[in-house]
Amino acid sequence: MLAKLTPSSRLRDALQRVVSLTLACWAASPAAVHAIGTAAGTNIANTAVVGYSIGGAPATATSNTTTVAVAEIVNVTIALQSPTVSVASGGSNEALLFLVTNTGNGSEAFSLEGDSVLAGDDFDPVPSSPFIYFDSDSSGDLSPADTPYVAGSNDPLLAADASIAVILVNDIPAALPDGQIGRSELAATATTGTGAGGTVFLGQGFNGVDAVVGTSGGSAVVFAEYLVGDIQLSAVKSQSVLDPFNGSQPIPGATITYQIVVTATGTGTALGAAMADTIPANTTYVAGSMRLNGAPLTDASDGDAGSFATTGIAVSLGDLTSASGPQTVDFRVTID
Repeated sequence: MLAKLTPSSRLRDALQRVVSLTLACWAASPAAVHAIGTAAGTNIANTAVVGYSIGGAPATATSNTTTVAVAEIVNVTIALQSPTVSVASGGSNEALLFLVTNTGNGSEAFSLEGDSVLAGDDFDPVPSSPFIYFDSDSSGDLSPADTPYVAGSNDPLLAADASIAVILVNDIPAALPDGQIGRSELAATATTGTGAGGTVFLGQGFNGVDAVVGTSGGSAVVFAEYLVGDIQLSAVKSQSVLDPFNGSQPIPGATITYQIVVTATGTGTALGAAMADTIPANTTYVAGSMRLNGAPLTDASDGDAGSFATTGIAVSLGDLTSASGPQTVDFRVTID
């Protein structure tokens, strides 16, 4: 037997249908991920529902809909991509790499500025002409394909969460002693405006919404360093063969031991030196045969300096100076 619906239960069912339909509409809308919340210009709409009954019949009434457009947050960060760059006194076109990221929630244009006269260093690098480039070919260094930046002409317009790689290029003064440090900085400033967090620019944001300055103040500045030192690395490779008959013939089944000696000469520091060697065709790497300066290395990518993949070995040598002495890597393969 069907249960009899009371006016209150009919009213409750009507409201539940309205709420269910509303939730279904929300669920059907994909959620976008942005640097800072909802994208600028997104409309947030809201409508209220009132349920009641007339003579036992359920009815509903809806309010007017209120709508607000999400304002733009103006935010930017700069991340240094270059370690300290070792340079020779009198060097030219020495590059420093930065990554400028729009961490706001709407598209924003940024003006760029470089400065090489900074406090706290030993010398002032000399800006090249042009001074600022975009790393157009993603090479990480200055190359012919890179685009010069012209203030007010090609200011980068970045979508929310988008980044652009920027290069500062300096010449190094002559006759500098080894060990001296020179600094150069990159600044990025939102063209919409800057100020204390919470500053509002009415109607100046993405698609005409208000713009609100975020925690960065709408600008960012980061410096990088040059280290004067004429450091050079050399690598000398040798090999020895041991065949199954204790001879030195390179026949199938024979073992080849490769040795690579890396030596630093000159002044300064070679940062993050690493050696890689491809396993030759028609040979098979001997598991666990890697050594650095006589100490065994594991093949896994774990805590030590060595690792092996199907194509070859890699050994991290760290920061090297002439005082580091020769760094000797050896490993073995067998001839297939």
